Amino acid sequence: MGVNLRDLVPKTLVKLEDLGGRSIAIDAYNALYQFLAIIRQPDGTPLKDRSGRVTSHLSGLLYRTSNLVELAIKPAYVFDGAPPALKEVEIKRRMRVKEEAAVRYERALREGKPEEARVYAQATSHLKNYMAEDSKKLLDLMGVPWIQAPSEGEAQAAHLAKRRDADYCASQDYDSLLFGAPRFVRNITISGRRKLPSKNIYIDVIPEIVELQQVLDDCGITHEQLVDVGILIGTDFNPDGIKGLGPKTALKMIKQYGSLEKAVVHVENAEFPVEPQRIREIFLHPKVTDNYKLEWRDPNVEGVVDFMCRGRDFSEDRVRRALEKMQRGIVKEKGKTTLEKWFG
Repeated sequence: MGVNLRDLVPKTLVKLEDLGGRSIAIDAYNALYQFLAIIRQPDGTPLKDRSGRVTSHLSGLLYRTSNLVELAIKPAYVFDGAPPALKEVEIKRRMRVKEEAAVRYERALREGKPEEARVYAQATSHLKNYMAEDSKKLLDLMGVPWIQAPSEGEAQAAHLAKRRDADYCASQDYDSLLFGAPRFVRNITISGRRKLPSKNIYIDVIPEIVELQQVLDDCGITHEQLVDVGILIGTDFNPDGIKGLGPKTALKMIKQYGSLEKAVVHVENAEFPVEPQRIREIFLHPKVTDNYKLEWRDPNVEGVVDFMCRGRDFSEDRVRRALEKMQRGIVKEKGKTTLEKWFG
């Protein structure tokens, strides 16, 4: 779900190539879910190998990462650890949505409605344990670093950006701002032309850079107050927020009264099933680790080919072409780094 700050956030549109030479800490689960949702057959069936294992996530990870590296972008993937206990309600809600979507998907297939079936299929995506493990193995073979977060991947990615170990963190959700990411970028893993669900319309999905300080300056609030705005409208840790309260109204109230506690007394029947301070702590003092190492290496070409082609039934020609793109990008990035050092 993520927090809905879209209407409050100024964005700068960029081209992927503008990010060449930059390191980006990517919320891995966020990206993998996108791949599982989007990379499907016309009837909504995910890609699978001959043994029936889903491989859509590996397809997205290989080809999207190779596209980024070709542009001299340095991606690092951050995997979720154990979710905070407060996320249980949201996790259960997501499971209900997936179960309902699965029922509608099967019905659409029976009724001969493949496009409708595909829309419902995208909402059924599950990230199983073997998918995360396969993804980590592929990244190791590709020479792309990954980090195991102790809890929320977005929090850890934001932590890397705060420490300047990454130039940006990347996610589709605006939670990165609540976790204090100084700069984050959206649409990194899904940029390009995309078809709107159930419509014969294509749109351009363009990367967007969001800077926390610009958000705070435009809104006229502090980071702590931005977290309060998020809690008022609903986060993964209190999905309902205050019913009927949108981002602009929540911002107005926080600016007027200063804090969530002072604002809610002016809202009739406002209730929080969870003490707001517990949610604040998750965002302002998240569980993160400094025990990581970011090192980008040349891909193990034959290792990737063996795993993806002989192990998961991918086309060897396509896989080798993707790896060649990566190698060109690595040479380009090394040249850029050398020039920067020379003229620095």
